[in-house]
Amino acid sequence: MRWLLAVFCLCVTSVSQAAFTETIVRKPQASPSQVVMQPLIDKVLVIKSERRLQLISRGEPLKTYRISLGKQPRGAKQREGDSKTPEGLYWLDWRKQSDRFNLAMHISYPNTQDATRATHEGVSAGSMIMIHGTPISDDYPEWYFHTLDWTEGCIAMRNSDMREVWEMVKDGTLIEIRP
Repeated sequence: MRWLLAVFCLCVTSVSQAAFTETIVRKPQASPSQVVMQPLIDKVLVIKSERRLQLISRGEPLKTYRISLGKQPRGAKQREGDSKTPEGLYWLDWRKQSDRFNLAMHISYPNTQDATRATHEGVSAGSMIMIHGTPISDDYPEWYFHTLDWTEGCIAMRNSDMREVWEMVKDGTLIEIRP
């Protein structure tokens, strides 16, 4: 009976935090006569254990999104094909419109430490780690992907959230991925 209660509690907890987008308003909205400038995003912070991606402006979190990770979300990426999302400091260095995942921003994985470790272990570090949207599919609607860790090591977001990040984050922005 206790295990049934535990399973029920875990299900309720996971569903209750499954979908969110949090906006933190720090300054009053500009009047229509004022020119509204897009805030400068200095850093993207990913907290894997919380499945959150935060946009940081001047050291303060501006917006937070729910994300999905690689199929093996615990631990840092060690080699190509391990389905883990990397951990460390990287750059968002280029972007593309993807036929498969809509909008996608490339993360500069592997960094020097990742490449050195993989070389010493005699394995490929992997590549093509991206922040991207979800597939548009009649068989698997977007909500199906939103609460799963389903990627091969990338960071996935709802397409509407990815469009916001695409507009606000410029190439060359630092991304920190924490456990």
